Amino acid sequence: MSQDRLHALLIPALQRAFQDSFGTPVEERALVLQQTRAEFEGDLTINVFPFLRVTGKSPEQTAQAIGEHLVGHVEVVERFNVVKGFLNLVISDAYWSRFLHEAASSDILAFPATGAEVMVEYASPNTNKPLHLGHLRNIFLGWSVSRILEAAGNKVIKVQVINDRGIHICKSMLAWQRFGNGETPASSGLKGDKLVGKYYVEFDKAYKQEVDTLVATGVPKEEAEKQAPILLEAQDMLRQWEANDPAVRALWEKMNGWVYDGFNATYERIGVTFDKNYYESQTYVLGKEDVLKGKERGVFYEKDGAVWVDNTKEGLDEKVLLRRDGTSVYMTQDIGTAIKRFEEFPNLKKLIYTVGNEQDYHFKVLFIILKKLGFAWADELFHLSYGMVDLPSGKMKSREGTVVDADDLVQEVVDAARAVTTELGKLDDFSDEEKAELFEMIGLAALKYFLLKVDPKKRMLFDPAASIDLQGHTGPFIQYTYARIRSLLRKAGEAAAESDPASSKSQVLLPEERVVLKLLHQFPAVLSEAAMRLDPSALANHAYELVKAYNGFYQSVPVLKEEDEGKRSRRLALSTAVAKATKKAMWCLGIEVPERM
Repeated sequence: MSQDRLHALLIPALQRAFQDSFGTPVEERALVLQQTRAEFEGDLTINVFPFLRVTGKSPEQTAQAIGEHLVGHVEVVERFNVVKGFLNLVISDAYWSRFLHEAASSDILAFPATGAEVMVEYASPNTNKPLHLGHLRNIFLGWSVSRILEAAGNKVIKVQVINDRGIHICKSMLAWQRFGNGETPASSGLKGDKLVGKYYVEFDKAYKQEVDTLVATGVPKEEAEKQAPILLEAQDMLRQWEANDPAVRALWEKMNGWVYDGFNATYERIGVTFDKNYYESQTYVLGKEDVLKGKERGVFYEKDGAVWVDNTKEGLDEKVLLRRDGTSVYMTQDIGTAIKRFEEFPNLKKLIYTVGNEQDYHFKVLFIILKKLGFAWADELFHLSYGMVDLPSGKMKSREGTVVDADDLVQEVVDAARAVTTELGKLDDFSDEEKAELFEMIGLAALKYFLLKVDPKKRMLFDPAASIDLQGHTGPFIQYTYARIRSLLRKAGEAAAESDPASSKSQVLLPEERVVLKLLHQFPAVLSEAAMRLDPSALANHAYELVKAYNGFYQSVPVLKEEDEGKRSRRLALSTAVAKATKKAMWCLGIEVPERM
């Protein structure tokens, strides 16, 4: 019995009320029900001001007439009140009790299959450095959106593009050749991605020294930055790679292999997977033929030997798609990769790119080009744009080695979880293995929830200390509440398993119960909205509001100590329903919940 079902019941009733009371038909789309504000009595509210022209009555008279009609004709509307032109409806306790029975006995967040196939791209790392904090926001956002879409009934294909070629890769390779002395992940004790990232930083140090040396001899800095011998050597290595030089390719494969092992270890720890990997070393050749075909059809044009697209009519500018020497640009390979994906997955309905907002313009151009090429699916492409993550220390720079390493950050929050949880002193009956598993679960929840509770479009500041607060707006607080409910239900034993809210002789709900039930009732609509908007933050925040309300209920309303068997049964059913919804919501966020903590 979802939020939509209650709306589906009331909207036709409102249409009848307007027709019977004022002889005036009202279109369904004009009727909007909203949650009643906390300071007023009621569950749902309708603003009657837009209808005064057709009713010919004052706001209060219009609302009063509609309210009386609903109470007289709709069983679930128990009473109403009017505040100026706002009609606040109170839904009957009987309705909430029926909903509670459904919520306790089934998964209210289970949606029927839509038959839609959706692809979500996220992560997309470079193989010259380890994953960092910015990658984590990307990965957790893409993973959560994938799960939300899956929960909403879609078949989801999770992919990443691994940027495994280019000058930045050659910089790491060259630096390792010069300074590495044969160092390997095994000999150094470093994860492969960290080892390769170390030499990317070493390249930058050597490059700056060479630039400074050239400047000291009188070479202008701009020229020195182009003439530094180590940069010229890296550029030559890239040309050798493109020419399939056996030695360069062997080194590239070896070092990339180290990086993949490192990435996979991080992915496994944070609990994310992919259904398919795309590699830029394979996709960079795509798109060229599609652009040439587009030129033949007049979609693109040639100027100075290069192929261009003109997007000025769309408010953008002209852009090169193929250079004069016939080589492609990033846009070209993205065109080809998108086409390849829809060929590989012919039932694909939507393709979502999880990429930072610094690429907003790129994706606007990409989608326009694909539409100009005549692909109907171009309208189903979506850029899931998100803001950067800042720290008190400022902006991160990979070349200078000042990024916040993803592995280090995960370990930091896990260590913080260990400290905070141990301080509570409730782990005496946990084995060392169970403790380690719990600390990992809490630390990852802290990190994931903090990054997901913020609207993706917003730039954010990550605070590791605040993320772990067991009493704050955090993932661990939600976990703690879930574990508390599970403990309560274990103590109740068979009574919890057999609880039937309908067995209570009194159907009158306490305010604390109604608050929790209303939040539970809204959950399906929140999940639907999150799937439609591709935004996990609303789901994350709603889960927090639910457990916060449940904590208020738990502190003020007796459950196990309630002598009335029917009331106790109802409250156990409420606890069961909250636990189920919380676990499902957290699953959608990629967060595990512990049975005890």
